[in-house]
Amino acid sequence: MNILLILKIIAAVATAVTGLLGLIKPTAVYGFTGLLANGPRGISEIRAIFGGLFLALGIAPLFLQEKAFTMLGIGYLAIAAARIFSILVDRSYDPSNWISLGIEVLLGVILVWR
Repeated sequence: MNILLILKIIAAVATAVTGLLGLIKPTAVYGFTGLLANGPRGISEIRAIFGGLFLALGIAPLFLQEKAFTMLGIGYLAIAAARIFSILVDRSYDPSNWISLGIEVLLGVILVWR
């Protein structure tokens, strides 16, 4: 097993762990996203998107391998592109936004690299 594959597996597992956290403890999502769920509908949305979707996106590449790793990387790069747009348009210069951007670009590049 080469180092790039190990990094891809770590990225996928980190995505799945984020999803598991969002599913099991949706209120914890506020700490790394700034999103606050007001009421059951908001909690349900966090469980579905940050929970279910991220869990599936993280687990799938572990079974489907290269194309799924690539797709997850494209997803992270798309999130990074939208974040750059938001940073500029919304003037959202909060340090946590820059940290998230760095993580998304790093994971995206690792996952699409061949």
